[in-house]
Amino acid sequence: MTDRLADGGRPDGLARVRWIVGGSAAGKSTVARVLADRYGAEVYDGDRAEHGWLARCSAERQPRLAALRGAAPGEAWQGRTAEQVFRSMAGLYGETAGFLAEDLRRAAGERPLLVDYFGILPDHLAPLLARPGHAVFLVPTPEFRTAALRARFADPDRVRLNWGSADPERMFALRCARDALWDGEIRRQAARHGLDVVTVDGSVPVAELAERLAVRFGLAPAEEPPAAVSGRGGEPAR
Repeated sequence: MTDRLADGGRPDGLARVRWIVGGSAAGKSTVARVLADRYGAEVYDGDRAEHGWLARCSAERQPRLAALRGAAPGEAWQGRTAEQVFRSMAGLYGETAGFLAEDLRRAAGERPLLVDYFGILPDHLAPLLARPGHAVFLVPTPEFRTAALRARFADPDRVRLNWGSADPERMFALRCARDALWDGEIRRQAARHGLDVVTVDGSVPVAELAERLAVRFGLAPAEEPPAAVSGRGGEPAR
């Protein structure tokens, strides 16, 4: 079987990789699933993979990521401002990029591989790309994010899993404020590297957005059922 992509891409094991990255609650996973179903692509779930990276990281090389190891739910958020939480994010310093690239290069297969991930910024993604069109950053409007996160955290068990016994309303506001800072960093860095940022406000149907990305990514119709590299798990303790 040949790789069903429109171009040869990188010669270092990342030729088949396409990146659906960006802000939280922007619909990255939904779009990735649509593309996987329609084009026979595999999906790499970066949020789930982060749990495995915690066991592989070191306090010397990835201090911010290592600080999350064994942390109680909500511990990384307690007593901090949104700016402080943002500045403590491992992805801000590229601590996740090496693990991500290593996993992708080890992933056997010939089908297109879609990366669904939150925690990488343009500065650290750009060196992994053969061309800018292999990646898109989805960034939601504040209103879209608030509605999506409200629905996500309507489950009390999920709230406890992420924030423990902390006041959920305060944590929700802190989460939205931190993610807004992350969005701003995405936009600044993407402009520097010539990478596209798509603002998600709900006005474009998911199917239409997926088709636009399929054209951009050079995907061809699937010839066999899709497979997933990893299923979606709980959110990492960011």
